[in-house]
Amino acid sequence: MNFTRWSARLPGTQRRAAARDDRSPVPAARAEYARPEDAPAPPDDASPAPSGPAPAEALPGPAPAEALPGPALADLSAREILCRVPAPVALLHGPDHRVAYVNDAYEAAFGPRPSGVPAAAAMPELAQLSVLPLLDQVLRSGTARTVKSRRTAEGGSYTVTCTPVAAWDSEDKAAGEDVRTGHAGADASGEGGVLVYAADVTDHAEAAERLRTSERRHRETAVTLQRSLLPQELEQPDDLRIAATYQPGGTDAAVGGDWYDVITLGAGRTALVIGDVMGRGVRAAAVMGQLRTAVRAYARLDLPPHEVIQLLDGLAAEIDASQIATCVYAVHDPNEGHLVYASAGHLPILVRDEDGTVHRAAEPTGPPLGTGGWIHTSGTIALPPGSTAVLYTDGLVERRSEDIDEGVASLARALSGAKGTPQVVCDRLIRSLGVTAEHDDDVAVLVVQHPARTGSNAELFHNAALDLLGGVEAAPRARAFATGVLTSWRFPVELRDLGVLATSELVANSLQHGTPPMRLGLRRTDRRLIIEVTDGDDHLPRRRQAEPADEAGRGISIIASIATSWGSRRTPGGGKAVWCEFALPR
Repeated sequence: MNFTRWSARLPGTQRRAAARDDRSPVPAARAEYARPEDAPAPPDDASPAPSGPAPAEALPGPAPAEALPGPALADLSAREILCRVPAPVALLHGPDHRVAYVNDAYEAAFGPRPSGVPAAAAMPELAQLSVLPLLDQVLRSGTARTVKSRRTAEGGSYTVTCTPVAAWDSEDKAAGEDVRTGHAGADASGEGGVLVYAADVTDHAEAAERLRTSERRHRETAVTLQRSLLPQELEQPDDLRIAATYQPGGTDAAVGGDWYDVITLGAGRTALVIGDVMGRGVRAAAVMGQLRTAVRAYARLDLPPHEVIQLLDGLAAEIDASQIATCVYAVHDPNEGHLVYASAGHLPILVRDEDGTVHRAAEPTGPPLGTGGWIHTSGTIALPPGSTAVLYTDGLVERRSEDIDEGVASLARALSGAKGTPQVVCDRLIRSLGVTAEHDDDVAVLVVQHPARTGSNAELFHNAALDLLGGVEAAPRARAFATGVLTSWRFPVELRDLGVLATSELVANSLQHGTPPMRLGLRRTDRRLIIEVTDGDDHLPRRRQAEPADEAGRGISIIASIATSWGSRRTPGGGKAVWCEFALPR
């Protein structure tokens, strides 16, 4: 490489090269022996050259060039540097932040700005970017400040950093190299300034906004799906008053899979369900919808709670083995006065007595749905008249700063003082537990009240029962009992006759196909008449089409024709119950 051909083009290199030649004769000596044929021969008494490669100076070819230092920082022009910066840069000076300099990128982005004019008047973009309030702080504290991703009126987004600049004096001006103002005659009063550097982040801001819009739409879709899969209107049993609340998590929390349901089973019995799919978004909501539909289908079989949970356990593993779900399924029978429930990893039911005492449902509680290999069992908790039961998901009581048992205890304390209608109790519990619109998890609450009826309201609810003994006299006794009871309840003649006919058919079916003990039960609510016969045989009847020549097999068909609804179920003692209902005239 010919050093002299390119080094002369750099400013100041001739001076440095001359100075280097004066200081050391080594380069000249190396140039003198550049070619081997010009080198002098060694003396006769010189030692032989060592074996191995020859020294670099003796090898043919050009001599290596010495590394030269780059230009010193003091030799660079600050004005030229700032002018070439591709991002908008402005220099402000003095306590009123007068414009001292703007580079070409700044003028291209915001237009030309006059020098010497305060930034508040000459730079409206700084106000739009929320930079003006920072200038005094930066100048006063000597600390840089940054505002991130602020939008201007023209639609661009910038991240702006304001850096304090030390005061300059007349010596800087005299040097002709005022690096802060970039022009002669600038302020020489010794006042400091602020360097404003704006990075254009419009593309990043637009991408972030598109992402937020996509997430918002995804969340809205999940919330819509979630709400559409929840019951639009709760069934209201005759003996219970029920209200429920679902609140999705805040905007920073994805929608989960909380759900609840109320299912009337017939004969005055009601199933209460609440569950939680431990996931987020549309997928969790879809799994929740499948589980809720399955619960309603299994509930129609009128199975004990633990058998319903057992069926759900197998189904959850088939739907999605990676999704963990919890659920509690409870059945209320007005004749029993308690809840029979089974739980798959869910939080315990709380029951508040009329005097404010709160009870917590104890075991059994099995593992979450989908784990398999677990035999679920049922438990009971009393629900007498005047009491209130609360079923809920973990979003109501779980907090990152405390154990979940403390959250359940807080809910119990809030429930002990919560009075009013079920919807009022729901709202009070949510407020007491600090659940807001920005809560980090979705919440589902189901409140069930068993009202204590007195006075004229109590006259609308009656119960009557008769133990039946086998023999030919059982059917006549049952018809006579039903006639007397229905007459005392002041039913119309037509409804009374239909009730007596249904009683006769149910008792005859039990006498023919069942085993002792047998029992006839009549129940009146404010909306329906319920007739139920129990016996010790667990074979459920089914409706079939009897042939014209058959003398039997028409009893269930007759009941299905005259009653509003009918059904059967197995009882815990190993027998069965067959029932029918008649809607009362309004």
